[in-house]
Amino acid sequence: MFRAPGEQGAEEKYTLSDALAVAVWLNVFIRQAKHVGMANIAQSVNVISPLTTHREGLVRQTTWWPLLLFSRYMRRGKVLAVNLRCGVYEGSTKPGWIRGTVDTPWLDVSATVDDEEGEGMVNLAVVNIHPEKDIKTKLDVSVADASGVEPKAKVYTVTGESVSSTNAEGSTEEVCIQESVWDMGCGWYTFPKHSFTLLRWRVVE
Repeated sequence: MFRAPGEQGAEEKYTLSDALAVAVWLNVFIRQAKHVGMANIAQSVNVISPLTTHREGLVRQTTWWPLLLFSRYMRRGKVLAVNLRCGVYEGSTKPGWIRGTVDTPWLDVSATVDDEEGEGMVNLAVVNIHPEKDIKTKLDVSVADASGVEPKAKVYTVTGESVSSTNAEGSTEEVCIQESVWDMGCGWYTFPKHSFTLLRWRVVE
C-alpha cells in the first residue's frame, strides 16, 4: 500500500517517526560536510513535502520542524567532532547486513559552531530514536565564562505522544517545536524518547 497514492494528489501524511528519520539524515549530512557541499529537499510544498496547502490554509507536517531548525541554525559555520557513548539498538535490521557492520546507537548526534550572532554559538543536534526510553547523558562542555557565570542553553525539542503522531488538516499540531532553557551547570541532560533536540549556547572563552 502506497502512503502517497497518486489519485489522492500524492500527499504524504508524515509521522513523528518520519521527522526523526529526516533529522538523522540531516545529521549525516553535517557529519559528512567535508564531502557534501550542499543538500536540498526536492519538494517543499505539496506532493510528498513538509508543507501542504488546503482551502483553509497550510499544514506544517512533522518533517517541517527538523528541516526548519537545521536550516536556521546549522547551515553555516564549522562542524565539530562529537564523541558519543550510549546504548545501542540490538534488534534485527533491514537489510540484515547492517547488523555487525554499522553502529546503531540510540542517540544520533552532530554539532556545529557559528558566529551568526556576533559570537561563537554551538549547535548540538541530537535524535533519540528509542520509542520508549528517555536517555539521560552527561554533556562534557565548558560551562563558565571569565566572569564565572554559568551559561544556559536554548533548547528546541521536536516530539509527540507517539512515533505515529501526525499533523493533519483541521486539527491541532501534534508535533511542533517546544522551546525551553537548560541550565548547563548541572552537566546532565535528558533527551526524551522519540525526539529531536537542538541545544544552542554561546562558546565559552
